[in-house]
Amino acid sequence: MVNQGIFSILAGNVNMNFSPGSLGRLGVLPRAEFVPTPTSVEEMKNLTAHLAGARMFVKRDDAIGLAMGGNKARQLEFYLGDAIAQSADTILITGAVQSNYVRMAAAAARKMRMDIHIQLEERVSDNDRAYRESGNVLLDRMLGATLYSYPKGEDEAGADARLEDLAADLRRKGRRPYVIHLGLGHPPLGALGYVRAAHELLEQAHAAGLQFDEIVVASGSGHTHAGLLFGLRALGCRVHVTGACVRRSRRPQIERISDHCGRIATILGVPNPVGDFDIALTDDFLAPGYGQLNASTVDAIKLAARTEALLLDPVYTGKAMAAAIDRARAMDREQQLLFVHTGGGPGIFGYAALLNKVL
Repeated sequence: MVNQGIFSILAGNVNMNFSPGSLGRLGVLPRAEFVPTPTSVEEMKNLTAHLAGARMFVKRDDAIGLAMGGNKARQLEFYLGDAIAQSADTILITGAVQSNYVRMAAAAARKMRMDIHIQLEERVSDNDRAYRESGNVLLDRMLGATLYSYPKGEDEAGADARLEDLAADLRRKGRRPYVIHLGLGHPPLGALGYVRAAHELLEQAHAAGLQFDEIVVASGSGHTHAGLLFGLRALGCRVHVTGACVRRSRRPQIERISDHCGRIATILGVPNPVGDFDIALTDDFLAPGYGQLNASTVDAIKLAARTEALLLDPVYTGKAMAAAIDRARAMDREQQLLFVHTGGGPGIFGYAALLNKVL
């Protein structure tokens, strides 16, 4: 089912400076509905006590239960909605071998009775059999995805161009493909899922009497980070949002988030509420690179599991939690920090050999 109705806004429950027009066309854009919301906001009391810093909370988007869950489901609602509106019958997407995004795209496509073609990019070197056959890859195959390999790991334009070639071949065979692009230069429809999530979060915070001083979220493709930041600013919320770089360094990621926010404004038909001063990123926990561990990430993975039973992956959430722990330690005890848990559980099994060495 695609929702094309008006997105209900309760201004009094969010911010007195907020007006219903702040999110523009969000409520009339096609959206396939398969995300049970809201996801919970939970206090991490054990982790807070251990760190003796800010009160820590977690937004459990890892619990969105589409094929073992994760944040990408929010993004895929808008892509799949657009695909259905265009009468597509096949989804094409590209990502890393252990990509959570492509796994959830496969699940979303199946829920919408569509075929799924996945291109897996070689972003991580020195991987083993588990990386190539377990975790998300195994789930891709269980979901019946047609898999392709792309030899380059840092070539977004080339990966997208290859998707277009695959789509052209499918059209010649009478199919109606829809491409979910990875690189810049395309409308970031996925970010709209986190514009909606910003409203959801503010309603939850209001109901619980919480006033977050900072939010920490992984920043990779940038759709989650940009959408959340855009939504909060559009709704009049000035909370500091820190993106933890997981794929590229701070400077190019700032440019990416800025580009996404400008395009979101165009899609929604509203002024862009995000200024360059709003975009905060840290790449302190990125090295040695995408999908590779460092000491702070290992410590964060251990600590989250052993204090709060939160399971984090080495690619996204482990590095974002390392950033959240660093920020919480620097804050006062009366302050509140929210960590957005974006999921990635299946990827843990793809990194089994690496994790077993450090755990």
